[in-house]
Amino acid sequence: MAGHNKWSKVKHIKARVDAIKGRVFSKCAHEIALAARAGGGDPATNARLRTAIDSAKAVSTPRDNIERAIKKGTGELGGEAIQEVTYEGYGPAGIAFIIELATDNLNRAAADLRSIFTKNSGSIATPGSVSYQFDRKGEIRLSASDLAEDHLMEAAIEAGADDVQCDPDEHLILTAPNELGTVANALRHAGFHLASEKLVSVPQIPSIVSELGIARQVIKLYDLLDDYPDTLNVFTNFEVADELLTQLES
Repeated sequence: MAGHNKWSKVKHIKARVDAIKGRVFSKCAHEIALAARAGGGDPATNARLRTAIDSAKAVSTPRDNIERAIKKGTGELGGEAIQEVTYEGYGPAGIAFIIELATDNLNRAAADLRSIFTKNSGSIATPGSVSYQFDRKGEIRLSASDLAEDHLMEAAIEAGADDVQCDPDEHLILTAPNELGTVANALRHAGFHLASEKLVSVPQIPSIVSELGIARQVIKLYDLLDDYPDTLNVFTNFEVADELLTQLES
């Protein structure tokens, strides 16, 4: 999603509901496993792993799940290695989607995503045909509770952040992709607790959906892609017109 638009807030409400249902546990486990594979299983020396564990704990992921994910990432559990893969596609009305997966079965994942798109008025796109519409950024999120905006903005800008967006629920910091780790570490050293730290794809020009039927179709496709067990992230360029939000929530 682009910035802190209203659909972003709807999405984060959905994320909290998903946490209660346990749907986010597998995503947290994938991210932990990938972080452990990339930088080792010790969070004290692996910043990505430390952030992934913090994010998992924030949604009450069981400790056993976290420990098992670390062992899977370091190879202690054996089995097929988890691989990262990105797919691009178009949904109803030409809405663009980028889906990042972590999977131990590339063939199954490709077939499943193709089926999801086909059954929901969309199609898988060739690599690069969608991603050029997005900018790659580093993203850091922090809870807004008991956090001084001025202090955060000053610390983030001094650390090299490109942008700081604040609202009552959470604060969002955007960086250049190669500056994400530097800015995140600087904020940690300044005493800030990071809720998440990752690379994201930000749409250059949001596509406003103003037809209720199309909005429902696009949101359904987004939900199906986001709920797919191997999904890490879904990026899309749609925003819902303000006048549709009430109807969508009813």
